[in-house]
Amino acid sequence: MNIRTTLDPITLRDVTNPDDHPCLYEGDGEHGVEIYFENEQNRQLYLELQLEDQKVICGNDSDDYVAEG
Repeated sequence: MNIRTTLDPITLRDVTNPDDHPCLYEGDGEHGVEIYFENEQNRQLYLELQLEDQKVICGNDSDDYVAEG
């Protein structure tokens, strides 16, 4: 599943016309997120962000999945 978000993660403002704005795709092609930015400067700031403790969360969408913890 691919997710498209038009909320600029830097300014937290909605990008009203995404086709005319820069974007970034993060994922493997089949599953990922398409992030739109108000401008190229915000896109570059996002790419330069370095989080200290990145976590990768894997889900299970099967009907018999029971969350643990």
